[in-house]
Amino acid sequence: MSNNQVTIKLTSDEALVLSHWLEKLQMTDLSRVVDDPAVWVPIHRIAGTLDKALPGLFAPDYDQRLGAARQRLRPED
Repeated sequence: MSNNQVTIKLTSDEALVLSHWLEKLQMTDLSRVVDDPAVWVPIHRIAGTLDKALPGLFAPDYDQRLGAARQRLRPED
């Protein structure tokens, strides 16, 4: 088995929005959707990496930062 690694690059907005979604995912009972325990390994790794890379996760204005990031990522109509 190869130990090759994959690198994924995200903007700070993408990372913030994804981190928030992953946190919600991990707090939800999704056993019917995520039925293979092996899938949780990369989910936890990605979430942990994002948590370490995002210093603003515990900032008092986190909700505003998240809202602004979501708005910037939404496609224009």
